[in-house]
Amino acid sequence: MSWDETNDTRQHPALETLIVTRTRDLGDGFQVRRALPSARRRMVGPFIFLDQMGPAVFRSGHGLDVRPHPHIGLATVTYLFEGEILHRDSLGTVQPIRPGEVNWMTAGRGIAHSERTAPEARAEGGRLFGIQLWVALPKQHEETEPAFIHHASDTLPFLEGEGVRMRLIAGALHGKRSPVRTFSEMFYADAALEDGAGLVLRAEHEERALYLAEGTVEIDGTAFNAGELLVFRPGSEIALRASAPTRLMLLGGEPMDGPRHIFWNFVSSSQERLEEAKADWKAGRFAPVPQETEFIPLPEEPGPVRYP
Repeated sequence: MSWDETNDTRQHPALETLIVTRTRDLGDGFQVRRALPSARRRMVGPFIFLDQMGPAVFRSGHGLDVRPHPHIGLATVTYLFEGEILHRDSLGTVQPIRPGEVNWMTAGRGIAHSERTAPEARAEGGRLFGIQLWVALPKQHEETEPAFIHHASDTLPFLEGEGVRMRLIAGALHGKRSPVRTFSEMFYADAALEDGAGLVLRAEHEERALYLAEGTVEIDGTAFNAGELLVFRPGSEIALRASAPTRLMLLGGEPMDGPRHIFWNFVSSSQERLEEAKADWKAGRFAPVPQETEFIPLPEEPGPVRYP
C-alpha cells in the first residue's frame, strides 16, 4: 500500500503535484506521515525523503526508540516543533535536539546512528512532533566523510511580520541565508501563520514545495490541509493565506544531478553502491554507535523503512 492517496482531484494552475499522505500508527501511539518519496514524486530539489513524526503523546516510561541503523549518500535533517530526541552516532556524537534547533548529519560514505527519547524525558513522558528530511548529496559528494553538526535555534535567520513567523533552517530564501552547510543550492524553512495571515513563495528556486504540518491554507480559493505536500510549477510566485492557525514547511532547490536509487536507509546514484552498503551492514562493517548494543537488521523488502 502506498503512503499517499492518488484520487484527489483538486487543481490549481501553479500546482504540479499534490500528495495527500496517510497517517500510519507504528505502535505505542506513535504516528508517521510520509510525503516523500511518493509514487507521484520522488524528489523536490535535493529532498528525497520527508516524514512527519507525530504529534504523539508518550506516557511516563515510554518514548521513541529508533535503534542504530546506517545511511549512505545523504544528509539527515531533524527538526522538532515539540519534544526532544537524543541523537547518537558512530562518530561518537551525543546530541539532544529540541524545538527550533537543527541536527544535520552528513552520511556520505557511511554512518550509523540512533534516535531515542532520553531517560529523563522518558520518565516524565510528553509530546513529540517534528519533521525528518533526507537530502540527497550531489554525485561528487556522495562519498564524502561523514559528519554531524548541531545548530542552536538562535543561530538561524528568523523573519517575523503580519502574522507570520518563519525560521530559515537551511539554504537561502527571501534574501536570507542559513549558516547550515549544504552541498547544493536549496531552501528549507519553518513558517507559523496566524489565522488570516498571508505568505508569498517567490520563484527563487526551480523546484519548490510546501508541506502542511498543521492547519489549512488557501491558494486562490482552493483549500489545502494538514498532511498534504504541494509541489509547485517553476517560475510563478505563490500567494497563500492561512484559514486557521497553520504550521508549514517550505522546501526545494535546484534539480538533482541525475536520478537516485533508494533502498531502506541508503541513497545513491549507483545501484551497485547500494548493494555494497547492504552487504557492509549485514557483515557488521559499519562503525558501531558507542553506548548502543542493539541495531536494526537489513530488511528483506526494498523501500525506505525509517522506523522499527
